[in-house]
Formats: sequence, C-alpha cells, structure tokens
Amino acid sequence: MYDSYGNSPGIQMPPQHSQPGQFGNAFNGPSSGLIRTGLEAYGGKFLDSSSEFMQSNINRYFSNPQYYFHVNDQYVRNKLKVILFPFFHRGHWTRISEPVGGRLSYKPPIYDINAPDLYIPFMAFGSFIVLAGFTLGFMGKFTPEAINLHFTRALIGWALQLVILKGLVYSMGGGEVPLLDLVAYGGYLFAGLSLAVVSRLIWAYSYYVVMPWMSLCMGVCSWSGQ
Repeated sequence: MYDSYGNSPGIQMPPQHSQPGQFGNAFNGPSSGLIRTGLEAYGGKFLDSSSEFMQSNINRYFSNPQYYFHVNDQYVRNKLKVILFPFFHRGHWTRISEPVGGRLSYKPPIYDINAPDLYIPFMAFGSFIVLAGFTLGFMGKFTPEAINLHFTRALIGWALQLVILKGLVYSMGGGEVPLLDLVAYGGYLFAGLSLAVVSRLIWAYSYYVVMPWMSLCMGVCSWSGQ
C-alpha cells in the first residue's frame, strides 16, 4: 500500500524550482543601481518639497514665536503709552521692514514700536486675573471657582477678539496675517482692562468712564496696527 501523499517507488520526480516573481530581480539585476538612484532622488525631492511646504505654512500663519518676545524695558513703556493713549502717538503706524534672505521681513519689537509682541499681552492677562482675584477678595466673594470662572471668561474673550480681528481683516480685503500677530493685538485688551479694574478699586464710578475710553483706545490701536 502506497502512501497517497508520497511518491510511488521507482519513479523519480522532477526537481521543483521556484519561479522568480515578476519583480523578483528588479533590485538585483543590471539596472538595480539606476532604479535605486531614481527612487532616492524622488524620495529626497519629495521630502524637501514637503519640508518646504510645511515651513512656509508655519511661517505664514504662526511666524517665529521668539520674534514676539524680543523686547526691552524701553519698548514696553513706549508700547503701553501707544496702547493706552493712542491719540497722543506722534509718528507713523507702519511697521519697519528689512530684507532678510531675499525677502522682506519686519524688524522685531525691540527695534520697532509698531511691531506686535506677546510679552505685554501675557503680562496684562496675568495682571488682569490677579486684579480680578483681589477685587473679589475686597468684596468678600473670593473663591477658587470664581477665579477659574474669570480665567475661562478671559480666555474666551481673547479667542473672540481673534475671530473679530480676523473677520475685519478679511472683510477689508487684507492679506494673510500671522496668527500670533492677531493673538498679540487681541491680548492688548487686557492692559486696558487691568487699568479699568484698578480705577474701580480706587473709585467705583470711575470704571464707567475708564472702560469706554479703554475700549476706544484698544480699537484704535488694534486697527491702526493692521
């Protein structure tokens, strides 16, 4: 009895040779060097173009964050004067540009009073939260939940400022504005709000005079900076 899965005795089976696939020797034949070179060149070109695309879009919408913190004490003092009292600003509102790497770039805030920064908005935001907590404590209403509520409302207000500024720039047919520019201009509002809170602590009714004035000044400063 023969095994149905084996070979019959006395019969030699031809050797089995695996057939190479259609592309089995594509990278081992004479043209393998040319194929590898072509793939490497295509891959390098693809990676370079992708990196350039991402870098251009990052610069287009976010710019360089370090640019917005290149400030000094003199800039902060002069900028606060422009923010809080824009009608007394003597000079132009145009930002100073300079050629860098074959294209025009704006000078950092330390060299241009009209350049937006993020130092003042973040400091003003923190000051506003601290003053709000102090006001709540002065009124006997201080709680961690109340501070969190003020913090959340302030962030939402900042985000709404960005949407409003973006809409105004788009409606006026302006070009693409970096996102951090809009964050800076929207954050200047907290400098005026902090001053309004201080005035309210000194005299409650002064708040109703200072607040409209600050709103007008913030509007002038933000729009002139665009």
